[in-house]
Amino acid sequence: MIHGESYKPIIAEAAKMAIGEENIYEKVFIFELLKDKNDPNAVAGAVGFSVRQPKFYVFKAKAVLLATGGATLLFRPRSTGEAAGRTWYAIFDTGSGYYMGLKAGAMLAQFEHRFIPFRFKDGYGPVG
Repeated sequence: MIHGESYKPIIAEAAKMAIGEENIYEKVFIFELLKDKNDPNAVAGAVGFSVRQPKFYVFKAKAVLLATGGATLLFRPRSTGEAAGRTWYAIFDTGSGYYMGLKAGAMLAQFEHRFIPFRFKDGYGPVG
């Protein structure tokens, strides 16, 4: 069985050690990408707010990686309750990255892909 939820804390700890905790912002809701004023095809940062404190953030960046996940709950499995809460059916994959990318002028292609986890005896998950 693949248990992605147990790998995430291990990878997060390694990332904190590699780049330093002072360079990590957690629990920040990014809601807008900032375009580069010199290059209309580039993103130069993002804006967001803390979900725990009354703080507003403006991030300036040389490169921006949009890694918000897909829209996993757009298509649900046929069986009720199957895989609910698993990493590959994350409730927070709302499709917001598609919106932000589209609004910033990104070309969205090949969104006809639909995730369907394989079912096999004694297990299920994103394998193969």
